[in-house]
Amino acid sequence: MIHELTVDELKAQLDAGERPLIIDVREGWELELCKLDGIVHIPLGQLPERYGELDAERPTIIMCRSGGRSMQAARFLEGCGFRSVTNLTGGILAWAERIDRSMSPY
Repeated sequence: MIHELTVDELKAQLDAGERPLIIDVREGWELELCKLDGIVHIPLGQLPERYGELDAERPTIIMCRSGGRSMQAARFLEGCGFRSVTNLTGGILAWAERIDRSMSPY
């Protein structure tokens, strides 16, 4: 079962000094519009070739625009043996709405 994390919960983790591995599976042009600092960018379509770059033992949060692609990515990684994969509910849209209103949702 894939765990879910709200943007408020992620913000609290970051504010507490935690630095989880955050993978953004959106396309490059989407990151040019808005992104979180410190993320690892692996577009969803590249994940099957690139997941070996990641530490399957490290807690990992997956994000996208609204949560759909990140859920697909989380399921894929879980199937590849990743132990702690979490989907960021609402994605960058929720972050822009609830946490950082200076971001321009698209």
